[in-house]
Amino acid sequence: MENLRVVIIGAGFGGLGVARALREQGCTDLTILERADDVGGVWRDNTYPNAACDVPSPLYSWSWAPNPRWSRRYGTQPEILEYLRAAAREHGLLDHVRLRTEVTAATYDEASATWRVETAAGETLEADLLVSAVGQLSNPALPAVPGHFDGPAFHSAQWRHDVDLDGKRVAVVGTGASAVQFVPGIVDRVGSMTVFQRSAPYVLPKPDQEYKAHHHRLFERVPAALRAERRAVFWLTERFNGALAGDSPATRPLMAVIRGVWRAHLRATVKNPALRRALVPDYPLGCKRVLFSNEWYPALAREHVEVVPEAVTGLEPDGVRTADGRLHRADVLIWGTGFAATEFLAPMKVTGRGGRDLHEHWSDGARAHLGMTVPGFPNLFCIYGPNTNLGGSSIIAMMEAQAGYIAQVARRLADEGLRTAEPRAAAADAYDREMQSRLATSAWAGCSSWYVDGPRITTNWPGLVAEYQARTAEVDWDELELA
Repeated sequence: MENLRVVIIGAGFGGLGVARALREQGCTDLTILERADDVGGVWRDNTYPNAACDVPSPLYSWSWAPNPRWSRRYGTQPEILEYLRAAAREHGLLDHVRLRTEVTAATYDEASATWRVETAAGETLEADLLVSAVGQLSNPALPAVPGHFDGPAFHSAQWRHDVDLDGKRVAVVGTGASAVQFVPGIVDRVGSMTVFQRSAPYVLPKPDQEYKAHHHRLFERVPAALRAERRAVFWLTERFNGALAGDSPATRPLMAVIRGVWRAHLRATVKNPALRRALVPDYPLGCKRVLFSNEWYPALAREHVEVVPEAVTGLEPDGVRTADGRLHRADVLIWGTGFAATEFLAPMKVTGRGGRDLHEHWSDGARAHLGMTVPGFPNLFCIYGPNTNLGGSSIIAMMEAQAGYIAQVARRLADEGLRTAEPRAAAADAYDREMQSRLATSAWAGCSSWYVDGPRITTNWPGLVAEYQARTAEVDWDELELA
């Protein structure tokens, strides 16, 4: 690929995956800028106890890097991180990575049709094609709670391993995907725990299992067996994606089964009727992220754990105060409050043609054609951009589809000596209307969640992964302006 300079921001699954796709198309002038001191994205940052994936590892992995030696069906954080590093190393992707390089701004220069990428160190790089792969779950969200807590306080994505929790009074704010994992991971160490629950999640049993030596031998000697498991998991998760995409006679039986499994799981693991009532969600199944854990409900049922279904209204030097006026004393405060998922590309300043600010352009909610491109921002692509998140299944499948699309565009630019590609405004507007129309009838439209930004659902894809793969497998050149 002739002299096409590509800068990729972020060295997680998305950034490394698009680098590999571009390399497959002959692009070798690649620079991957990573703000941290290692690759890995969320799997580098989230080191809290019990951190693991809630998608089975045979599917939560690159299709081009199968791993026959997963230790268990649902990979843990250390194992997923090691897998990512090893695959990137084996495919020569680490050679393109520059660590400890934070991007602060990117500005499109119309005269040269290039992007000027500025770093926190004051360096400027030029790129013909710019790819943001910073993800949706990279910036922790901390609620604006008044007051001050004197003890150690930290977010689950910035876990303080130097803080001794043994025998301490621990306050946990939030009951989302991270808390469902780290609360059981520390419950046996703490003296007491108070879990502040704004809204209860639906938690299903996790069908995890350890892979034994005979599994490893099978997967290594018969690679088709590993591919078959991947296909089986994909099929199952697609059924769940379809159920979340909209209520219909075809999806209601599955949702009824899932609701029944959740109810039986709660009843079997929580014997206290009052606690059980407190753990019943007040919104429809699927409206917020459905979680998987065999340990969450038993952890909350422990005698030294209290679930407080009250809003946190303030912090005090020795504890947390709730809307009912109670002060809950604590020695350590842990925020399990998730990420600023709808703040795409933040805090970078991105300026396109005519001085257009991307964040101002997205002031009423982020949107991008196929989740990747924005009119007025030529040669800028997003991996895991607006409306590409999933309620179920593996996001890696979506990112691989995006990587293949971007590589096709890059290939044509290089082959034909073209300078720019961007979506036609009419195509982008039509696509956005389709997304919001379909999302309005999805399960996610029924409540407030991190999927929603004002009146818009900006994070999620409203269909099957297979549909997205089909729509991005071959570029529809009529939707793009090439120059």
